Amino acid sequence: MTQVQPRPYRAGFGCFVGRPNAGKSTLTNAIVGTKIAITSSKPQTTRHIIRAVLHRPESQLVLVDTPGLHRPRTLLGERLNDLVRETWSEVDVIGLCIPANEPIGRGDRFITGELASLRATVLAVVTKTDLVDKKRLAEQLLAVSELGEFADVVPVSAVSGHQVDTLVDVMTGYLPESPQLYPDDMLTDDPEQVLVAELVREAALEGVRDELPHSIAVVVEEMIPEGDVTKIYADVYVERSSQKAIVIGHRGSRLKQVGITARRQIEELLGTRVYLDLHVRVAKDWQRDPKQLRKLGF
Repeated sequence: MTQVQPRPYRAGFGCFVGRPNAGKSTLTNAIVGTKIAITSSKPQTTRHIIRAVLHRPESQLVLVDTPGLHRPRTLLGERLNDLVRETWSEVDVIGLCIPANEPIGRGDRFITGELASLRATVLAVVTKTDLVDKKRLAEQLLAVSELGEFADVVPVSAVSGHQVDTLVDVMTGYLPESPQLYPDDMLTDDPEQVLVAELVREAALEGVRDELPHSIAVVVEEMIPEGDVTKIYADVYVERSSQKAIVIGHRGSRLKQVGITARRQIEELLGTRVYLDLHVRVAKDWQRDPKQLRKLGF
C-alpha cells in the first residue's frame, strides 16, 4: 500500500495592489472573515499597512494591506507610495486587483509595469464580479490576461464571497515551504491603538463631502481598561477650521454619530464595553508638514 505523503506546510506574505478603490481592503476582510482593514467608498482610505493572518491546517497566509499607489500631490502621498513599494519588495505573492465593472486604465498599466521587475509571483484578481454579467466578465478576463504576464487570473466577488476560497488556494500554492510564522490565535500584528484609530477614521469619513477624505487623521491618546469598560480618548485631526465644523456638524450631531458608529465597531474588536471620548483638532496643512506627519504617525 503506497503511503500518501503529507503536503508540505507553506507560510508567507501576500498583498493586494491596485489603484485606489479597486476593492483591496474589502477583499482582505472577506478572506480573513473579520474587519481588519478599514473600507470606505472614498478612494485612498488605507494609510497604515495592516497585517491580517489567515490560518489553515497546511498553510498560513499573512496578508499585508497597502495604500493604493497613486500620483502623489503632497509629502504624505510620496510617503504612502514609498511604503507601497517597500512592501511589494518583501512579499511572496501579489494580487493585482482590477475591478470587473471598469475599463482597464492608465493606472492599471502603470502598476503592472511597476510589478514586472519584482521577485514575487504576480496574479491578476478581477474584483467586483457581482456587478457585471457573464459576457462583460469574459471580456474583462481576456483584457486583463493581455495586460501582462500573470501566474494566474482569478475572478472574485468579496461581497458575495464567490471564488474567495479559490483565490486563497491559488495564493497559498505560491507560498514557500516554511514553518508557521504567527501563533494560531493571532489575526493581526497591529497594535490595538492603530486599529481603533482606523475605525474612528472610517466612521469620520462616512458621509462627509469629497474634499475631506485625505484631510482626516486620528490619534488615540489613551486606552484605559477599567473593569469591563475600556475608556478611549482620541483626537480627530483636520487641516482647517472649516473642516472642523463639517466633522462636528450642526450642534455636534455629526461627531455624535461618528462616536456611535465607531464605538459599536471598537466594542466588537475589543470584546468589551467602550467609553469613547472624541475631540476634533486643527493641525494646519499637516499633509505637507514633515513634523506634523511624524506626530500623526506617518
